[in-house]
Amino acid sequence: MRHSPDAARHRRGLAITGLGGLALSFDIPLIRSANGEVWSLLALRSLSTFAVAILAWFVINRVLRRPTALIPGKAGLMAGLFYGINSFTFLLAVFNTSTTNVVFILAFTSMFAAILSWIFLKERPSRATLLTMAFMLLGVGVIVADGLESGHFFGDAMAACSAFLLASAITVSRASGRDMALVPLTTAIFPALAALLLLPSDGFSIAEPGYILVNGLVVIPLAFFCLATGPRYLSAPEVGMFYLLETVLAPIWVWIIFSETPTAQTLLGGAILILALVGHSLRQMRHKMAKPQHSCPEQPLAG
Repeated sequence: MRHSPDAARHRRGLAITGLGGLALSFDIPLIRSANGEVWSLLALRSLSTFAVAILAWFVINRVLRRPTALIPGKAGLMAGLFYGINSFTFLLAVFNTSTTNVVFILAFTSMFAAILSWIFLKERPSRATLLTMAFMLLGVGVIVADGLESGHFFGDAMAACSAFLLASAITVSRASGRDMALVPLTTAIFPALAALLLLPSDGFSIAEPGYILVNGLVVIPLAFFCLATGPRYLSAPEVGMFYLLETVLAPIWVWIIFSETPTAQTLLGGAILILALVGHSLRQMRHKMAKPQHSCPEQPLAG
């Protein structure tokens, strides 16, 4: 049985975005392992990521001879600003609330993406997507059944801002149709410069800089390269769902590395999230494989 080009594109999008979500799940554990001051971590993390962007751009353009813009037009700049500001809000969230709170609130990226796509791109979520989001809400609700910890309003607010900024960047990328793979890496220079201005008077303060270098040179470039490429193949809500892998996996890595045992509610909620995500993805693949061959491959279904 021959699969339609649209189904092949969708499978490719699932693989790329899934890899990005998996890589992103190591972000918080590496930040915590570095044991440093917030602005020092942000500066080194962002400078490392920017260096990778320049190296990747050189290789793609000069070695592979595939002309690629670091920031493709106004849409690229807008998406880059969203990614850049997100770096600020994310680090502030990590330092001002619990890991569980951060990943729980970031789970709403997919919901924000669905709403923004509905408003600005007229991509009305299907009933299947809405049902999946309902299960996602149930899953994160189970994870934090005891309620968000009190006294962390600022950190929780920063996490919410991060979710909205990521959803905005995904929506802009989806609307433009341009190759945004290098945008979140290139615009890391903005938070890097700002963080350098906010460094403590005695300079960088990081106990284990190797961890944050691995984060900035490998994990973040891989994660955002894949996640920024995803909107070329998937709808914005679908891409947003893969950010949920961090919600599920980050607490597990924290458990393994820092011996912070997840509760039964966390494990149950994570199982619900994974089943909802996998079920939705399989349904999308089956639906697109059944589409006729003459379908336009450039317009994936919204949910």
